[in-house]
Amino acid sequence: MAEKTGIVLEGGAMRGMFTTGVLDVLMENDITFDGAIGVSAGATFGCNLKSKQIGRAIRYNLKYAGDKRYCSFHSLFTSGDLYNVDFCYNQIPNKLDLFDYDTYLKNPMEFYVVVTDADTGITHYKKLVDCREEDTLWMRASASMPGVSRPVEIEGKKYIDGGSTDSIPLEYFESIGFTKNVVVLTQPRDFTKQPIKFLPLMKILLRKYPTLIKALTVRHEIYNEQRRYIFSREKEGAALIICPEKPLGISRTEHDKGELKRVYEEGRSVAMKRLEEIKAFLDAATQYL
Repeated sequence: MAEKTGIVLEGGAMRGMFTTGVLDVLMENDITFDGAIGVSAGATFGCNLKSKQIGRAIRYNLKYAGDKRYCSFHSLFTSGDLYNVDFCYNQIPNKLDLFDYDTYLKNPMEFYVVVTDADTGITHYKKLVDCREEDTLWMRASASMPGVSRPVEIEGKKYIDGGSTDSIPLEYFESIGFTKNVVVLTQPRDFTKQPIKFLPLMKILLRKYPTLIKALTVRHEIYNEQRRYIFSREKEGAALIICPEKPLGISRTEHDKGELKRVYEEGRSVAMKRLEEIKAFLDAATQYL
């Protein structure tokens, strides 16, 4: 039988503009997958792959980059969330730049997001069926960065950014049957994550969640081990990694439209250079074993 293909989308806040450039090129060339899994920005931008909305993520980011209702310290101080919940998860998809819920639902590609239980530090993976009310909570949780976002309460539990514990969920995706995966990173190949610079501050802000603090303390070690794993899978022919050729040099909360467009175009450029390689990699998965 044919192998199931997947795409794994790392987060990185506005480094995710690189990912949107990659995804738009894939959609423009009718490249599809059996499943996708996104973490944080990889979730909030990656859902447009299932709704087949080319250009939507870069469009609304450029339009609202400087809007205090979108991402601002004003939002953080007045609501507790750097990225305003109502504006990002209601106003934009339902009024300002409509999300195509019908296409999302009809597209057979499965879409998963990654979250972290704030009380236990355990990673959870959730399949989003229709991307509406309850699903939106899981997506919000996946992108709720520790320290600048409130944990999202779902079914009596509190969840935070999935990148806190599983930034590159290739192993999980393989474990549920997606054995041929394209992995989109937002850091270059030679990147090595360092310990969190503001860990003392994080310990104060997250003092109610000691287990989460422990997870964040060793996050860089887990992340670097995950990178070693995905590159080993690439050597084995089970994964194909798409990443920036050099550091993107963009703020996690970038408001400069020129910078957002630059990083988006870098994603497009890399995807175009690797396009035939991506096609060949996925075509091989359709061969019967």
